[in-house]
Amino acid sequence: MFSDEQLMIEEAARRFSRDVLAPGAAARERAAAIEPAVIEGLAQIGLLGVTVSPEYDGVGADYVSYALALMAIAEGDGAVSTMVSVHNAPFCAILERYGSEEQKQRVLRPAARGEFIGAFALTESHAGSDASALRTRARRGGKGWIVDGSKQFITSGRICGQVVVFAVTDPTNPKRGISAFLVPSDTPGFNVAKLEHKTGQKASDTASLSFDAMELPNEALIGAEGEGYRIALSSLEAGRIGIAAQSVGMAQSALDYAIRYATERQSFGKRLLDHQAVSFRLVDAKTRVEAARQLVLSAARLKDAGQPCLEQACMAKLFASETAEAVCSAAIQTLGGYGYVEDYPVERIWRDARVCQIYEGTSDIQKIIIGRSLAAAA
Repeated sequence: MFSDEQLMIEEAARRFSRDVLAPGAAARERAAAIEPAVIEGLAQIGLLGVTVSPEYDGVGADYVSYALALMAIAEGDGAVSTMVSVHNAPFCAILERYGSEEQKQRVLRPAARGEFIGAFALTESHAGSDASALRTRARRGGKGWIVDGSKQFITSGRICGQVVVFAVTDPTNPKRGISAFLVPSDTPGFNVAKLEHKTGQKASDTASLSFDAMELPNEALIGAEGEGYRIALSSLEAGRIGIAAQSVGMAQSALDYAIRYATERQSFGKRLLDHQAVSFRLVDAKTRVEAARQLVLSAARLKDAGQPCLEQACMAKLFASETAEAVCSAAIQTLGGYGYVEDYPVERIWRDARVCQIYEGTSDIQKIIIGRSLAAAA
């Protein structure tokens, strides 16, 4: 089913997840930070440039390998998997596809080596999934561009070294008037305005960013002026495959813990697992996780084949993200009161998984896109 390279990448990710991520996940959540040693470890095994070409210091693997790696990472810590997902795709993926050769040499190379974490700044407070409603503005001025505005819910906004920022360059054209810019986080006028206090994934920082007369050189433009909307949409397939993959990983982690608990815990003279009510609950959960896994891998294989797979990526994200919450809930139910307290990991995994139905397009957005494909085929 998988090539030797795919299995090798998955095993490297799984080993790191088991030995480093899972043991430190609770402490990472309490600290609300991902320690530098974890980022360095991810970089050393190539997980911060999985699909980037070796020409730019990446691993050059396919998207099936990427999905397998993200599943494994998410089994250890969902918050870390989010940072890895956004860094790989959309950040690195956009630079490799649309960046100039100078941007690739200067930024993509060190990003693929894991020398810094990249971020993706599209969402605004009033424009979540509606990218055409952006209010951040970039106008000609100084030695290139002057950017004013703000972004919200930006993953790794506090720790990132570079950010892909989308801004309106032609207010008369809602879609073709958006451009993409590569922005170092130490640029004057770039500010981390707020850190969100979230229900889950607390180790992965989520920030509000503001831009106050932020001056950028002409070389900061990614692709052509007015190409930003297309660049943003181009990241949807890979991004949604990534979120679907991490949903599967978190669901698998919660399920594995529930099965172990049900095997060891005795009730009414026999193992919990030997009670049909418990067994059937876990059977349903296992079946849903496997179905979600296959949807993710199917979308990844289509992408590797160069085929359009937005519909498949949306279906994978929709089903996997909703499966993750359902499976985590089943795991909590299996543990009973212990599932609801911090001494056991399933409540944290449940909280971490919940956001997968929201970011990278809500479940409602996935259904709208899938519905459009139904209408187009009718």
